[in-house]
Amino acid sequence: MAFQTYCLFVLSVIMISFGCVENRLNLLQLQNDIDKLKADFNSSHSDVADGGPIFTERLSSWTERNEKRIILSQIISMYLKMLENTDKSKAHVRNIAEELHTLKESLSDGSKKIEDLKDLTKLQMSDLKVQRKAVNELFSVLQKLGDTSSSHKRKRSQFQRLCKC
Repeated sequence: MAFQTYCLFVLSVIMISFGCVENRLNLLQLQNDIDKLKADFNSSHSDVADGGPIFTERLSSWTERNEKRIILSQIISMYLKMLENTDKSKAHVRNIAEELHTLKESLSDGSKKIEDLKDLTKLQMSDLKVQRKAVNELFSVLQKLGDTSSSHKRKRSQFQRLCKC
């Protein structure tokens, strides 16, 4: 039961957040498909509860819409990867995979951002050429950080003027 509720919750958040729910029946069909997938994976096994949730806990720290698109695109990719090794002759597996592919396409900008983050982790910061380039860009990076910071301060002060808190 926990796995089904968990999967349905994650998919619901994704679909509702990005306007992909055309009607309630779609979500109900998805719930039925997830029930069948749960049986396929024997997810009522006692070890499912060990260690807590794997995705929903991470979602709670990503609060901004654009941030959520980044993490959700990665989560969708992981579900699709999981479904690659399942029996695609089953209608419920195909239905879930189709929904996930549709959602992934709507989150494509999030996927690009994930790739950017991965590329950053691959930079060899001990390489002298990379260090030179980084130093040349340092002022620009700090300016962008300042722009972002000042826009947040501006929004906050505008809110404080409007809200007589």
